[in-house]
Amino acid sequence: MTSSQEPFRSVDIIVVTGTSGSGKSTAINALEDVGYYCIDNLPTALVERFVELCASASEGMERVSLGLDLRDVAYVERWPKLRRTLEEAGHRVQVVFLDASDDVLLRRFSETRRAHPLGHGRDLPEAIAAEREALASLKETAATVIDTSDLTVHDLKRRIQEVASERGAAVQQTVTVKSFGYKFGVAGDADLVFDVRFLPNPHFVASLRPLSGLDREVARFVLDRDDTREFLEHIDRLLQFLLPRYRNEGRSYVTIAIGCTGGRHRSVVLTEALAERLREQGVSVIIRHRDIDRGV
Repeated sequence: MTSSQEPFRSVDIIVVTGTSGSGKSTAINALEDVGYYCIDNLPTALVERFVELCASASEGMERVSLGLDLRDVAYVERWPKLRRTLEEAGHRVQVVFLDASDDVLLRRFSETRRAHPLGHGRDLPEAIAAEREALASLKETAATVIDTSDLTVHDLKRRIQEVASERGAAVQQTVTVKSFGYKFGVAGDADLVFDVRFLPNPHFVASLRPLSGLDREVARFVLDRDDTREFLEHIDRLLQFLLPRYRNEGRSYVTIAIGCTGGRHRSVVLTEALAERLREQGVSVIIRHRDIDRGV
């Protein structure tokens, strides 16, 4: 127990390690996208205390990813004992070892012009060989070894997230639904854009013109139509197809923009209606009305 009142909590720990240039930063970012609290290059001398703090935190620290490598010169020597200590304390530890061929590592270092952590007094091929030798014992005991030589960044993210999903984690996806007016320009940050100018415009109804799509009268005018209902059904089916596939590609954020002429009536109504449908399906949704107050 961390205190007399707080019960012990097991921390799920994924250690990302491997040869320099094999994609550890990409892997750590992928784990962050699925809810892991990530720290790269934490000295091994601090790991045990850090995990204790995570175990005693009230929330948000149940999943942790640590990027460990030879920037900490004592890492290889300390890790076996440190792992036993963590596991004996009740924490779950998995080591993911990333590697790549020498040719690929040479190319990646030449492209990024980064210094190799073992490059002092060695040329690059010698540094890579020295690191590979130093990490050999860790690679042999790693639960998961991934050769990234032929993987794209997206392939590696997907593979890492598969590892996390096996431990109960899932990609957290937030969908922003945004209304806008074409007269003020298309929403430039949108992944998907839908034009609803085919619907009758409340602007031309004298009693509705001063109102916005947030008002009940305007919403009823727009939604109480067969074309509107059919349009929403089409979008709903499209998003049920697309969003899981975006999530599988590691897309944590998706922006859907709905546009009408002025961004005050039709697009606002449809944005609110679509957001409500998505929330009913368990999607995390943010609503933005870019132009609702322009021209009032």
